[in-house]
Amino acid sequence: MGCKFRDKNFTITFTQFVIAGFCLFFYSCKPKPEITFSEQIAPIIYKNCTSCHRPGAAGPFSLITYRDVAKRAKMIGKVTASRAMPPWLADNTYTHFTDEKELTENELEMIRQWIEQGAPLGDTSKLISPPVYVEGSMLGKPDLVVKMPEVFKIKGDNKDEFMFMKIPFEIPHDTFVKAIEFVPGNKKLVHHVNGHLLRYEFDKKKDINDGEKIVDSQKYDVKELYEKLKLANDDGTYPVLKPSFVNYLPGVLPTMYPNGIGGFVLNRKNVIFLKDIHYGPSPVDTSDESYFNIFYAKEAPKRPTLEMQLGTLGISPVVPPLVVPPNEVKTFSTSTIAPMDMSILTINPHMHLLGKTFLAFAVTPNGDTIPLIRIKKWDFRWQYFYTFKQIVKIPKGSVITAIGVYDNTVNNPLNPFSPPRTVSERNGSMRTTDEMFQFIITYLPYQQGDEQISLENK
Repeated sequence: MGCKFRDKNFTITFTQFVIAGFCLFFYSCKPKPEITFSEQIAPIIYKNCTSCHRPGAAGPFSLITYRDVAKRAKMIGKVTASRAMPPWLADNTYTHFTDEKELTENELEMIRQWIEQGAPLGDTSKLISPPVYVEGSMLGKPDLVVKMPEVFKIKGDNKDEFMFMKIPFEIPHDTFVKAIEFVPGNKKLVHHVNGHLLRYEFDKKKDINDGEKIVDSQKYDVKELYEKLKLANDDGTYPVLKPSFVNYLPGVLPTMYPNGIGGFVLNRKNVIFLKDIHYGPSPVDTSDESYFNIFYAKEAPKRPTLEMQLGTLGISPVVPPLVVPPNEVKTFSTSTIAPMDMSILTINPHMHLLGKTFLAFAVTPNGDTIPLIRIKKWDFRWQYFYTFKQIVKIPKGSVITAIGVYDNTVNNPLNPFSPPRTVSERNGSMRTTDEMFQFIITYLPYQQGDEQISLENK
């Protein structure tokens, strides 16, 4: 009779113990199923990596073919295991957005096993086709491409440059537009773009090309800048301005909403007014030839979007004032009250190099909390416009709050100063060595049933 191991809930014989141990050993020694590029890895790469890692896109190399991926397998293993790639900052346990690029634990394990097994190709008959992209666009083939009027020469003086640019263009007739996409020509140095649209009545501006096209915004006041660019009509009045016609930040993906949401009308005479475009410092002389892709719509926009900006340069103050002393980690907030029932489409958190974490939410009049976004580890290099999977309703009277934590210590590897020194918001300065705290919301006035509208059906 075998020995028995007992406790009050469990009894096992010695023989059973040995058999269980053998089974465990046998299972651990059993060869793991082969993971191949054709069956398991290609779908992961094509979904999460190829949109940026392809010719003409932001990635420094392509990840399209088996050869592309296999020769960088070890590097891919490291950057995915650390979650440095794909670069997705939003916490998916808090809220979800369209086009999320965060690998699951199962996907990470398959990548690890594939590399461990020697990165096999597998049965090519099971290999799915790579996604097809239009060169120079994340959205598809544009109906119109508008280029900068001249090549902008960037000085190799290691200084930020902030320029106002006027980009005139004419079309045969007034046209409905669904979306616009800014494509940076110099992906390393174009940091951000704030673009507005000036639509001229045909007879009020004889020559929209008159005036300077590029002016250094740091050398003149606003009135002088407008005069140099000659933005006014011939009679001295100004055309209708559509604000935030197009925007760009590092890592941003262009937004296209479902039919009927967003969009606008182009007149026959138009000017894209960049107020401003920011080039990061360069140690060598170089240049930029950025351009705009415009996508037409078949019908007039039924529900044009609106924009609300909290914090720096926005409708609500930063509390306390945005001053980060050296060797401190400091928290700031900004809040506003929803003026109407709002249907939120897209949100954009914005901080600079000292940013550490970002949190935004709304509290309804009856005390319910609506989560908007949480970023546990801010990364200045990737600043998305996050579009919700479905429209999010914010009731009138809700308090919308954003909270940002800033790290001005030696522990922050992106700290622009060594040793740390006081960094602050400085009259809306967009220099990376100054700070900003913004939360930008794109929304619609709420209509019954909006919260059932999917923003993934584009």
